[in-house]
Amino acid sequence: MDLFAMLQNQMGFFFFLFIRISGFTVVAPIFSSKNVPAYIKIGFSLAIAYILYPLFYNAQVKIPESIFPYMIILFEEFVVGLVIGFACAMVFYAIQGAGNILDTQIGFGIVNVFDPLSGQQLPLVGNFKYILALIVFLATNGHHALITALVDSFKLVPVTGVVFHTELVGIFVDMVVALCVIALKISLPVLVALLLTDMALGILARTMPQMNVFVVGIPGKIIVGIFVLSLALPAYIAFLEVVFNGMYSNIYHLMANFK
Repeated sequence: MDLFAMLQNQMGFFFFLFIRISGFTVVAPIFSSKNVPAYIKIGFSLAIAYILYPLFYNAQVKIPESIFPYMIILFEEFVVGLVIGFACAMVFYAIQGAGNILDTQIGFGIVNVFDPLSGQQLPLVGNFKYILALIVFLATNGHHALITALVDSFKLVPVTGVVFHTELVGIFVDMVVALCVIALKISLPVLVALLLTDMALGILARTMPQMNVFVVGIPGKIIVGIFVLSLALPAYIAFLEVVFNGMYSNIYHLMANFK
């Protein structure tokens, strides 16, 4: 093999590494934040690819010479990184969904705050739970675990060795169902307390028709919701650690079905 062909093969392999890492940074929590400039994300992807290149370079991998097969492999590598990042982000989507449910039930449905990480308007309780989950995620070195999973993906799913199995669809469906259950579990204590509050207000309305229950009920539900939310915070933080451990297991389970 002449020098030009060898350099061409090495550059093609390096670009495969870079594309998979780029797909990960597009949707992964923390790394996909809107307030992180694009050139920082590109630089991060290039730096990680540069570090991993000597570890995973395989001279036996044949880089396609025509553009169409090469683009197909690029797409496959990007999808692998995208799936790994999306499997992480789905947990935070569930947390935001639980916060949205609580905001609607407590009475904060029309109160939105700006989230600099996503660049969107988010409900008050939903944003609080999301930021608290990010703090727990960083405090438990979750970002290190994500980078470790990304590095392990090159061991479990070698470059140009991506195979899409039909089992992946079922795995994603199970993950979505599990995340809906997670959102319900997170919001359940407050939902139960608010349901009991509504029942108490209904009984009060029947026994004291002259009282304006609507005026009393709105601030009452807010007080009860915030009180129960504060009581449930220790359990919420402990539950997040369990959820994050399940997230890491899901990532490796997904990667096992890409080969």
